[in-house]
Amino acid sequence: MKTLTQIEKIAFTFLVIVFGFGIYFSNTDTIYFDTVYAKEDGYVEYGTAVFLFFSSLLLLYRFFKLQKFKKPLWKFGILMLALIFLFGTGEEISWGQRIFNVESSEYFLENNAQGETNLHNMVVDGKKVNKIIFSQLLTVILIIYLIIAPLLYRKFEGIKNLANMFAVPIVKWQHTIAFLSCTALIMLMPAERKWELYELAFGVIFFLIFLNPLNKSIYSVNS
Repeated sequence: MKTLTQIEKIAFTFLVIVFGFGIYFSNTDTIYFDTVYAKEDGYVEYGTAVFLFFSSLLLLYRFFKLQKFKKPLWKFGILMLALIFLFGTGEEISWGQRIFNVESSEYFLENNAQGETNLHNMVVDGKKVNKIIFSQLLTVILIIYLIIAPLLYRKFEGIKNLANMFAVPIVKWQHTIAFLSCTALIMLMPAERKWELYELAFGVIFFLIFLNPLNKSIYSVNS
């Protein structure tokens, strides 16, 4: 594992501080943790949205900067990834509903667990979409992306070419270790809203991955 960049050092230090206070407050004052530290529409939640948005902007910047030099599959891959993170940004803040004091429609009031205009809190047949898709499915995707994909990328030339062809940024091991460390630390928090910190870690680490992936050459003109 190569030396961390200055941005990675700052970002990882930030996560250590946030999770450190999270563990402390979660174990000493659960009410403060849930209603102040990791509250709805608090700094942690908005921080997640900011990093997701920055990730999307970074990918869009690279798309518009390099698209005239790249093949259709590269453009498709990076654009889809940018749109996914833009969608995640909107979902995180319920598409600005609470910021702009917009009332939910009758459909969302009846079918959304929190009465908000977003998809991840929708309830289908008594089950939250968040639990089915945004938790269980996302867990599988993260395991594949953070652990399996880097191994396959390093071992098989075909996988390497496929990832580069679709502009899929491959994680460095420091990113994987950071995410696994946050996963372990989150288990030390008994508070209900601890997952807000996990989402923040997701936003921060994925921004770092997109900023400086193992295959950063996919963002060069000649690759």
